[in-house]
This record gives sequence, C-alpha cells and structure tokens, in this order.
Amino acid sequence: MAATVVCMRYMTVGATTPLRKSTSRPSSLFSWTWKSNPISFPIQNYVFRSPEKFFAPLAAASPFDLSPPPIDLDLLDTVTDAGAKVSEDGVIESFDNDDEALDAVDNGVVVVDLSHFGRIRVSGDDRIQFLHNQSTANFECLQEGQGCDTVFVTPTARTIDVAHAWIMKNAVTLVVSPETCGSITEMLTKYIFFADKVEIQDITKKTSFFVLAGPKSDQVMEDLNLGDLVGKPYGTHQHFMVNGLPITVGVGNVISEDGFSFMMSPAIAGSIWTTLLSQGGIPMGSNAWEKLRIFQGKPAPGKELTNEFNVLEAGLWNSISLNKGCYKGQETISRLITYDGVKQRLWGISLSGTAEPGSPITVDGKKVGKLTSYACGRTESEHFGLGYIKRQAASKGNTVIVGDNIVGTVVEVPFLARQSPPSKSSSP
Repeated sequence: MAATVVCMRYMTVGATTPLRKSTSRPSSLFSWTWKSNPISFPIQNYVFRSPEKFFAPLAAASPFDLSPPPIDLDLLDTVTDAGAKVSEDGVIESFDNDDEALDAVDNGVVVVDLSHFGRIRVSGDDRIQFLHNQSTANFECLQEGQGCDTVFVTPTARTIDVAHAWIMKNAVTLVVSPETCGSITEMLTKYIFFADKVEIQDITKKTSFFVLAGPKSDQVMEDLNLGDLVGKPYGTHQHFMVNGLPITVGVGNVISEDGFSFMMSPAIAGSIWTTLLSQGGIPMGSNAWEKLRIFQGKPAPGKELTNEFNVLEAGLWNSISLNKGCYKGQETISRLITYDGVKQRLWGISLSGTAEPGSPITVDGKKVGKLTSYACGRTESEHFGLGYIKRQAASKGNTVIVGDNIVGTVVEVPFLARQSPPSKSSSP
C-alpha cells in the first residue's frame, strides 16, 4: 500500500487512532501513545497515501504549520454541489432542511460547519499567565490536552464574548464568535507589555472548524474509532494528522458540553465533512444553528452579551473562577457576588407569537426586562426567545408580556441550567 492511490468516489481506508494517554513524555509534540486500528473513513475524490497512515498522531516537534495549504477537495464546492446556500462571505447558511436538522439534534446527529467562527492562537512562554489575567477562567490549573470556557469582559465586567479554549503544548487556541474575533485579537495584542513573551495570531482563515451535535454523536465517534474521547470532560482534545495535515478533535460543541468539535486544515475539510455525513450526520446550516443557540440558551455577542449586561447577569458562572487573584473585571465581579448585586438574569421565554428582539418585557404593565433573541420553531405555533428579566419580577413558570401583546412563559434553557455559582474553591 505504499503507492499513492486516487479515490474517484468512495473508498474505505485504515487509520492509526489514539487509545491511551501516555504516562511518559516522548519527544513528540503531543504526549499520547497510539495503537494501529482499522477505521472506516470514506473519502470522496481525495488523494491519499497508505491507508494505515491516514489518521495518524501529530508527531512534529514544532507548532502547527499555519500557512494556507493547497486545497484538494474544497468544502464550499462540495456543499454547493449538494444544494447548500452559501453567503457571499462563505458562510453555509442553509441546506433547505432546517426542520430535519433541528429534529436530528434531538434524535440523531448533525454536522455543522462553523468555520466562520473566529480562532485565535495565543503562543509564547507567558501565554498561560497572560490569558489567566485577561479573562475569567483559571488557566493556571489546566494541563495540556484540557480545555475550558472563559469570558472576555470589560473592566466593569460587561461581557464581550465567551471563548472556548484548548490548552496545547505550544499554544492555546481560542474559539470565539464571528463578530468578536477581530476586536478580541486587537484587545489581546494591546495588552501585551514589552517584556511579555506572548504572540497573538488570528488563524481563522488558515483552519476549518466543524461540530457534531445530537444524541448519536457518541456513536459516530465510536464508529470512527475515536471512542476514547466519549465520556471525557468538556474541553478534552487530542491531535491527529490526516495526510500530513493537522486535525484536533475535542469534547463539546460551542453551545453544549455534549457533542464534539473538529479543527483542521482547509485542505482536508471537504473529506472530513463527507466522512461525517457518511456516518449518518445531517448537515445543518448557520440559520438553523442560530435557532439552536436560542433554544439552548447560549448568550451571543450583540444580543445577550453587550455593554448593557454584566457577566453574572448573563449567567456564565461556569466560566468564572473566584480563587485565582486579580484579572480584568475581577473587582466588579467580586463586589456583585459579595453584595448580591445581580439585579436581573437571562431566561428562556416560550412565546405565543412572533416577537421582535429589543421589545420590552412587562409584568402588570411595568417594564421588567428586554427580549434579546427570537426564533421560530419547527411548527407555526412554536416561538421562543431569550431575554433579561429583573430578579424580583418573574421567574420560572411565570407569565410575562413581550411587546404589546405577546404572552410569554418564563422557562429554563439547557445552557443556563448547567451553570452554577462558583465557590471559593472552584476551578474554571
């Protein structure tokens, strides 16, 4: 199998997959041991070398080569040929299957291209301390191969964005919202002092990023011989090479601790996409993903995360550490907790009809909050929103009015329901 093979349609190749974390520290970039195991990996129109080397551990001694590679199977060409609607800036908006995809989130598995989300690489010897001081999570307690959510806030604890961080050997990779990537990159660069050994690089266009969501995500991972990640803590990630190009696979999918994420070279994105669909994944576009975000209750920049609301009102408790000392916004956050100063909180709202974000939320004719996001569901009668409501005005199960006459019922949402106030001994 040493010869190069050209696959014109579908072929099954073998792979080398990780099975155990190493107790030693080999000279390779990532401390994992590897076991050769067959893996079904159908590839369309892709050139590959010996099958047993298709999915191999990353063993280079230097960081990822982030120069744009040649694209053998272009993802946008692949999805466009399949009927996807793609925006002028390359965002896959819809496959005309939004209802089917949302149903698969509950009963199957969806594959979503989130390559338009930002990815920022923070490197240098001082990177951990730097991020520790610039965001809310406790980076100093994390080890290589782990991950967490962290929040970038203003000095007054107003929320800029929630970032998902992967701790790698030579860098930390941050996944952020499309709207904030540029501003966060600029902000972090601004706070690098002369003696700091820190480098900031926007690698969004040099990488691709997919997520899996739905109850059958674990089975897809098992079928690809990636089952070692199933059941691991949120943020755990491992590294591979596919045809000499890097791919990182992690636990969690941006809006949930369930599911999985894939960051890879654009040169293999089309092949990885095709493979995930061949395992039963239903493609989901960004329009349906935005609906899912709202149903899940994940706050987003420009909607729930603005200068109008602080990080505790947004309910981002799991991303905040109280035991790591000073960081930007820490004084305000500590004061809010000490004096019970959180006056409003984010809720899900089941609505009787269409509502416009920005509409006032009232109880007994008095304004008690504001609707921040709205989405219609899979039926004409399903309407849902997110909104901030004063703590003393309404809580779970209560009725509110949104806008002039839309009746709403206050409900918990999955993302916010998983959040819990940190204790003094909490980690990130």
